[in-house]
Amino acid sequence: MKRIFKYIIFALIGLIFIGTFAYLFRNSRPEQVAYQELEATAMDIHRTTVVTGKIEPRNEVNVKPQINGIIAELYKEAGQQVKEGEVIAKLRVIPDMNSLSSAQSRVRLSEINLKQAKTNYEREKALYDKKLVSDEEYDQVLQSYNQAQEEAAAAKESLEVIRDGVSSRNTTGSSTLVRSTITGLILDIPVKVGNSVIQANTMNDGTTVATVADMSDLIFDGNIDETEVGALVEGIPMRISIGALPDYSSEAALEYISPKAVENNGANQFEIKAAVQVNSAHMIRSGYSANAEIVLETAREVLSIPESALEFDGDDTYVWRKNDAGGYDRVPVRTGLSDGVNIEIKEGLVQGDIVRGPKIINEAN
Repeated sequence: MKRIFKYIIFALIGLIFIGTFAYLFRNSRPEQVAYQELEATAMDIHRTTVVTGKIEPRNEVNVKPQINGIIAELYKEAGQQVKEGEVIAKLRVIPDMNSLSSAQSRVRLSEINLKQAKTNYEREKALYDKKLVSDEEYDQVLQSYNQAQEEAAAAKESLEVIRDGVSSRNTTGSSTLVRSTITGLILDIPVKVGNSVIQANTMNDGTTVATVADMSDLIFDGNIDETEVGALVEGIPMRISIGALPDYSSEAALEYISPKAVENNGANQFEIKAAVQVNSAHMIRSGYSANAEIVLETAREVLSIPESALEFDGDDTYVWRKNDAGGYDRVPVRTGLSDGVNIEIKEGLVQGDIVRGPKIINEAN
């Protein structure tokens, strides 16, 4: 029994030894190395850049009141269409007390002058009817009376405008009504009923009652780095894509390149603009983030290979070209334009040459 047990132990030790040897032998065998083989072919190569920006209306205006006051009524809300001259809001006037007092004084004075002019006129007319005064004297008194009437009416109208924001003789032109200055879409109404608003003046920009824009005429507005702006010219084609609309893309032409750089995160960049095509299938909103792909340089039907086949040694560039024996020869090449994947080969290869690409590593069976 002991002898059998001893044989079993020896057999187990032998199996362990043989398994370890086989494992070490297998791992010590060299890996079989293969390479991708890439062909030099003729193709078009485009050097492109992608500019990030946003979509904006070309014409966007802030509608502001003509007088100081309080929002009494709002007739429109954001998202609604509005025509030029259409009323957006109505104000309740808060008159300036100094101006109001001055206007009231002007009314009282004009009424006194009118009363006196009327008395003079009636007296002069009675004498004129009796042929006791000349035509010239009568005309002077009549003119003074007419001027006093006009001054009284003007003083009253001025008081009404200061006190109520509108005169009785010009109700359609009331400055209490805030009207849109263009036809378009209301993007925002940042005020509410009860808010105080002020008119624009030399000391203040005034309160914006509404922002209105023509959403049928949109532009892409972005910034391009100074290292690439030199390749741009107005009219160069672009492709606009919008992140929020995966199905939307459109061709565009560059319309504007800023003559002055702006600093952005330590880099000098130049503003560019291009028209965006609008169609009924997509609702494009102001402020959408967008990308513009621009072709900076093109090489047509040039010999090229994938960049992964290149090997660099100092300032020199090489590839491994397949020879007739099935091996590879290291040959120098001169490169040209690259699109980030493929690169132009100006010298060193001919069309149809096979070059060595990245390794393909398989373990031995």
